[in-house]
Amino acid sequence: MKRFYKQVAVHAADDGYAILLDGKPVKTPMRRALSLPNPHMADAVKSEWDAQGEDIDPAAMVVTGFANAAIDRIADDKETFVQNITAYGESDLLCYRADSPDPLVARQMREWQPWLDWAEQHYDAPLIAVSGIMHKAQPKQSLLNLRKTIEAMDDYQLSAMAKLTHISGSLIMSLALFEGKAEIDAIWPALCLDELWQEEQWGADSFAQKHRNDRYVDFKAAYDFLKLV
Repeated sequence: MKRFYKQVAVHAADDGYAILLDGKPVKTPMRRALSLPNPHMADAVKSEWDAQGEDIDPAAMVVTGFANAAIDRIADDKETFVQNITAYGESDLLCYRADSPDPLVARQMREWQPWLDWAEQHYDAPLIAVSGIMHKAQPKQSLLNLRKTIEAMDDYQLSAMAKLTHISGSLIMSLALFEGKAEIDAIWPALCLDELWQEEQWGADSFAQKHRNDRYVDFKAAYDFLKLV
């Protein structure tokens, strides 16, 4: 799509902050008002529209995309998103450990177990760690306690959390970011622990590295959007 506007502005209203293109409000793909919850997010969206060249590239407007998802998808079906995000607690990455070699087992314990301990203390949600890949049912009360936090999130927070949990495979690590208990650059290596271990043993694979870097870009975009909320 060719750029069809010259000026981008933020308009504050009672129901949020709108983005105006030559005085006309931006709509979501579902033709709903693109209403942002705070001026920080509105300024970020404005910057994305300002930065467009002769052709509009929706993929370059990441904040706009997360906001559109909150308005068009999550607002109408919040329960499904809450369920899907909570489900990552049932098979959290941190709960599935290697049974060998000993250095990898020790590394997983050192880097992953403190976050499970944190979740137990902070949410009263102990999760069971096992060796191997066979599914282990988690305590129902723990999942219910985790769900309460997710249910309390607004649509914009859920938009970010859906992406964070999908990429990481860990509800607990994603909640640590949500709660401000860790920074992304501290958590990301722990999330990629198994991949990094393999590289250390057998050498790096350029395709695997590119895939991990691409995932990091998407993960950081979701984290940055969460901070805007």
